[in-house]
Amino acid sequence: MTAHRPEPLTEPLAPMPALTPEALHAAVASLTPSRLPAFVQDLVEATTSAQQTRSLAPLRTFVHTWGVFVAIQRRPSRATRLRHLEEVVSAGAEDPGDAIAEIRRIHAEAEAEAGLVSGGRERYSRTT
Repeated sequence: MTAHRPEPLTEPLAPMPALTPEALHAAVASLTPSRLPAFVQDLVEATTSAQQTRSLAPLRTFVHTWGVFVAIQRRPSRATRLRHLEEVVSAGAEDPGDAIAEIRRIHAEAEAEAGLVSGGRERYSRTT
């Protein structure tokens, strides 16, 4: 059952936003408002950690995580498929290997769509 690929991805509900906290916040508010508290909490934690460590790494991780989340959520069929695969893995009723491989593919597609990987290097700014 996990090997089944759903129908082709639907058109996105919204364009991929710039990879900034403000643009990602607006996208999360539009696509999945219930996730806004987690978004805000993660942003506060990333900002605090960046200040304490004097490193941009926590903010880069934040942008990457939420950029991938938005890229997945803007395509309903992709988001639904990911939830199903995560349930398959959590249930432990069948060999999770195929589901895990497909989860990785979904995340890789979302990273590419968000512009987070290009030629093996991550990017953290996007204008379209």
